[in-house]
Amino acid sequence: MQGSFKAVLAIGAAIAATNAGLADELKVGFLGGMTGPIESLMPPILAGARLAVDQVNEAGGISGKNPIKLVVGDTTCADATKAADAADRAVNVENVVAIVGAMCSGATISAAHNAAIPGGIVMVSPASTSPAVTTLEDKDLVFRTTPSDAFQGQVLANVVKSKGIDQVAVTYVNNDYGKGFAGSFQEAFEKTGGKVLASEAHEDGKADYRAEIGSLASTGAPALVVLAYIDGSGGTIVKQAIEGGDFSQFIGGDGMVGDRIGELAGEQADGMIATRPGAPELPGTEIFGRAAKETGFDPQATFASQSYDAAFLLALALEKTGGKAEGLNEALREVATQPGETILPGEWEKAAELIKEGKEINYEGASGSHEFDENGDVPGVFDEMVVKSGKFERVGPAKTESQ
Repeated sequence: MQGSFKAVLAIGAAIAATNAGLADELKVGFLGGMTGPIESLMPPILAGARLAVDQVNEAGGISGKNPIKLVVGDTTCADATKAADAADRAVNVENVVAIVGAMCSGATISAAHNAAIPGGIVMVSPASTSPAVTTLEDKDLVFRTTPSDAFQGQVLANVVKSKGIDQVAVTYVNNDYGKGFAGSFQEAFEKTGGKVLASEAHEDGKADYRAEIGSLASTGAPALVVLAYIDGSGGTIVKQAIEGGDFSQFIGGDGMVGDRIGELAGEQADGMIATRPGAPELPGTEIFGRAAKETGFDPQATFASQSYDAAFLLALALEKTGGKAEGLNEALREVATQPGETILPGEWEKAAELIKEGKEINYEGASGSHEFDENGDVPGVFDEMVVKSGKFERVGPAKTESQ
């Protein structure tokens, strides 16, 4: 009887310890297009955020006692209602203290309006590039570690012009991302002396875009700019345009940069050019690269380094607030902005000690310095990409000025 009583006490103590451990967890949301038009891009993006969280937890967690639990939600990228539902669950059911994400711009805007802003929760997107995010009335709660398409449109225009391409047709997915990118690209391309012979929106999720392709091809443009998603309309449009022999050159933005291009079009897509947010030559880039390879994912995967930085920055800000959501936006700016002692990717123990001592820190990340402006935007650099043997390869930094 006495043995049974001791066993019951032991079980009770174990349950209490487990519950205490769960109570000490700090939940951080991760909102991504786990299904939908960017599905194939998501594994390394999620891996980047998990790497940052694992590094923090292995070094003791927030305040040396609170591990971070990453709570993943699927926005589908393309459905604003599902993005709102995923954010609502993260904020009001899971009670997250911050959110990495969302990825697609429309999903980020929907999640912010419907859950994050009303709940006072900071979001840091690694991949939402629409200029519409800049002007969002967000109470200083929405940030991003990737530069705006207001800049990427200019960079892509310069890359296209540098290849001797003077005339293009543009097709863009009919959402915040596509509309913002297309407008920025057209304005910049025409300033270089190029001509956009047609710029037409299309709806995502269709099986057949031959009518849209035919309309664009009728302009006589030799090159087609596809501003959409590789797993959605963008990939289908490139595949069907190649099959129809309608264009001799294809051009894309960051949403098109994925290895699935080879599955869809094989080596017939060779020569397609694109841009995407990249990483400057900083010490943090190399450090992240080694850690990512050790973990088993490609550090150069699209938005992987930006995702790592979003998660690590939020962890640093949570260290300053003692794990509280309140004041996290101010703390985020403080840990990312000069002056302060430089913190590189993975240097959690050093950062935590400095914060504990009341000293200023300045995170220099895997994808950039992330000096947030008043809108939560960051400057950035871009990669020029090209398809070779059915796969996108990095050419090098994209030129930011016309040649």
